[in-house]
Amino acid sequence: MQAREILNNPFLNKGTGFTQAERDELGLNGLVPPRVQTIAEQAEQTYAQYQTKVNDLEKRLFLMQIFNENRTLFYYLFSQHVAEFMPIVYDPTIAETIENYSHLFVQPQDAVYLSVDRPQDIATALKNGSDGRDIRLLVVSDAEGILGIGDWGVQGVDISVGKLMVYTAAAGIDPSQVLPVVIDAGTNRQSLLEDPLYLGERHERIRGQQYDDFIDQFVAEAEAQFPKVYLHWEDFGRSNAAKILDKYKDKITTFNDDIQGTGIIVLAGILGALKISGEKLTDQKYLSFGAGTAGAGIVRRIYDEMRVEGLSEAEAKSHFYLVDKQGLLFEDTPDLTPEQEPFARKRSEFANADELTDLLSVIQTVQPTIMVGTSTVPGAFTEAVIKEMAAHTDRPIIFPISNPTKLMEAKAEDVIKWSDGRALVATGIPSAPVEYNGVTYEIGQANNALVYPGLAFGTIAATSKLLTDEMISAAAHSLGGIVDTTQPGAAVLPPVSKLDVFSKTVAIATGQAALDANLNQEPVTDIEKAIDEMKWIPKY
Repeated sequence: MQAREILNNPFLNKGTGFTQAERDELGLNGLVPPRVQTIAEQAEQTYAQYQTKVNDLEKRLFLMQIFNENRTLFYYLFSQHVAEFMPIVYDPTIAETIENYSHLFVQPQDAVYLSVDRPQDIATALKNGSDGRDIRLLVVSDAEGILGIGDWGVQGVDISVGKLMVYTAAAGIDPSQVLPVVIDAGTNRQSLLEDPLYLGERHERIRGQQYDDFIDQFVAEAEAQFPKVYLHWEDFGRSNAAKILDKYKDKITTFNDDIQGTGIIVLAGILGALKISGEKLTDQKYLSFGAGTAGAGIVRRIYDEMRVEGLSEAEAKSHFYLVDKQGLLFEDTPDLTPEQEPFARKRSEFANADELTDLLSVIQTVQPTIMVGTSTVPGAFTEAVIKEMAAHTDRPIIFPISNPTKLMEAKAEDVIKWSDGRALVATGIPSAPVEYNGVTYEIGQANNALVYPGLAFGTIAATSKLLTDEMISAAAHSLGGIVDTTQPGAAVLPPVSKLDVFSKTVAIATGQAALDANLNQEPVTDIEKAIDEMKWIPKY
């Protein structure tokens, strides 16, 4: 390999970190400044530059420049500033770079771009993108349901790149073994189709058989080229997300973060809240405000947990109420999705069924104890809504988890104040502690990053051929006990600042569940040892 190729390869480049011996051997003399720096010195210098950036977007663009040039330095720096960098590298700042991706485009960041118009290119594109690397983790998005901001076409590739950054920073997955992929199926966002700088296919989204065949071909090719791959689906639209997951989850090692990841972290948060309140999950009434991919996925996860705790199907389903834009969902509500149908209610249950068309009316009638918002309707959890809910339960569990910030159902400080400090709160974005009546309330972040990195790491370390519901349940339960719930104002979830610590906790629980079910494809006797041996550490 030529010296300049090494300097331009982010997996190999060390910049001023190359030793004199390496410079002599690789022909780098004269191509970098003479001073040999340690990675710690480089990181200090880089962080000082980072601090001069005037806003979060500028900070993210600067970090992406480091990522593009020197992957090891990027992750070394990330590991030192996890809590600070998470909202910059990922949500909420990533939403701004996705919306402006075509205008900000500098380089592809080792992603693979697949066009639904050219299925014949799938095999060569994956081969070109992997470039001989041993790919163990692949994140793919078709960008129809990005965060809370919807359809962004090829620009959603940033979500695949960003997700994989978190995997490495949190769990220690080797960045040379990951591959971000975007499937460009077109876009229904008119502003993109009319933008002369837009970098994607200029037609409306392709649906139906052509799309389904493309997904099948993609999965077959990914499995053929990367036989040990863990395939992560991200931000697919409501009509495809669950359909794709259901098709493949019993055949390959696969995961959908919007359906499963959000469900795991909300379950973990609820278990944390119930530890504080001293109540049982099977005694709760659950209201989902927003019944799309994420909302219905969370409901399914909580339902599955109630089944594990001994309830029959009918008993477990009776605890759930789904509210979408048309109000409470009933069995005769038009256009229910297959994920909503099992939890739709009978009109005969309610004397005032025709009046249950808004959130406040449903709360007054149902009197839920848990309310989770995935609606992307900003401010939907009004003072009247919170006070009505708090009137019927001593410790209401209220999670406004829509993101980014501008789409939150409520701010944590308002929920605490309106509930007179009784609500147990988690938000989807980072929220500062809330001071109220002399108590400091720590606000847990229902951030999937608390779970999905460890989940994949444990699954891969165990060489599991599937990711099962039992493994997912083990992951959710493993987050319990990390927070001291006896403290006044305790958070319902552990802090993102300790991401690396409990990513290992989640990985061990997940991997052990795989081994207990004999799902491992290779001999693994000690899951913790396997995880420690697989962990990548950013160092020269």
